[in-house]
Amino acid sequence: MQAQLDVVGIVVADMPRSLAFYRLLGLDLPAEADGEPHVEAVLPGGLRLVWDTVETIHTFDPLWQPPSGGSRISLAFRFGAPAEVDAAYDEFVSRGYEGHKEPWDAFWGQRYAVVHDPDGNGVDLFSPNGQEPEA
Repeated sequence: MQAQLDVVGIVVADMPRSLAFYRLLGLDLPAEADGEPHVEAVLPGGLRLVWDTVETIHTFDPLWQPPSGGSRISLAFRFGAPAEVDAAYDEFVSRGYEGHKEPWDAFWGQRYAVVHDPDGNGVDLFSPNGQEPEA
């Protein structure tokens, strides 16, 4: 058996707030999507990122409960330059989103930061920093 990853789904408590967060990352999500219970975005390469409200999930899984004790998945978005990571982190924090780890130069050769989306999922922001990783 061989399967291909096609969809990454995010369950959201507040669709407009979640979509606003992901629009800041450059995803093309029309304003009318804010009122929808299910939203899909096709990413470069064909992978789909989808959002479903808690109410939508309950239509087919009435016993679904959000995870407790933190998220179990994170998404990572690559930027073209280290300064873009810093600017993106500052933009998210200035708009009231939770900054989890301020930008730093990671030992693996990337400028890295972590913010949380409105539902507490980790969203990594990174860029190659032009330095070779330490051995």
